[in-house]
Amino acid sequence: MIWTILILILAIALYMFGYKLVKHDNKKASVMDIIMHKGINVIAIILIAGSVCRLWTPVYLVHTNPAILQEMVQNMQAQQEKVKNKEVRKYVKNHLNDMIGHAPIAGNVDAKNTIFLWSDYSCPYCRRVHAELARVMAERDDVRIVLKNFSIHGALSDAPAKAVIAAKIQDNAKAAALDKLLMDKEYYTQDDMKDQAKLPERIHASVMKLAKEAGLDTKQLEKDMEGDIVKAELQNVRELAQRFEISGTPYLIINDRAFPGAIPYAQIVDALK
Repeated sequence: MIWTILILILAIALYMFGYKLVKHDNKKASVMDIIMHKGINVIAIILIAGSVCRLWTPVYLVHTNPAILQEMVQNMQAQQEKVKNKEVRKYVKNHLNDMIGHAPIAGNVDAKNTIFLWSDYSCPYCRRVHAELARVMAERDDVRIVLKNFSIHGALSDAPAKAVIAAKIQDNAKAAALDKLLMDKEYYTQDDMKDQAKLPERIHASVMKLAKEAGLDTKQLEKDMEGDIVKAELQNVRELAQRFEISGTPYLIINDRAFPGAIPYAQIVDALK
């Protein structure tokens, strides 16, 4: 800003007194003198106009028409989303099976519409979008949800994420049932949070209780939770999250379009079209 003001002052001085820079011969200006004088004036006018615009633009955007800033941000986000969806579309088309990996699938496993869902069982926004997705699946059987369990909250996330992945080894339907139970019920309390040392143990016990309710063999489940399949799937989840620049949950890829955040039912249905 200071440099702009200095340039403006210099440009005004150049316009007003620039003729003194042109040498005259016997008080009679030559053609070259006139050309140089006019050239100096043109340069001065350009500098004045540029400086005024540079000084006025922030005032206009912030005080006179701030709505244009929001419009600019929205347009920029739309362009970024368009570029990102193009990349997502290409990758999903060429790596669909690799993306599914060992992930549990809710809904019709053979459905033509695929929704990839990155979620964390301790995330309240994930629970919200889970309810919206349940509504979608209740109304149509042409949708499947690939559950990419993103373990990002330590002890609150680890056991539930591993258990649902491991549950698929026994039965995909039971894995989907366990996923629903974990999203619909509270598997830890605020009292559990008070003793951080015992938190993993308490959450594990709570998850096993829900796993039994879902009809799973809990002893086998505990073994599978530490197995290579679960490790491979968690790695797949992390690698895809890095590729798609997923930094939080929930995050959905509906067919081949990316949707960060807890989007509502209507937006999910619209994307499926």
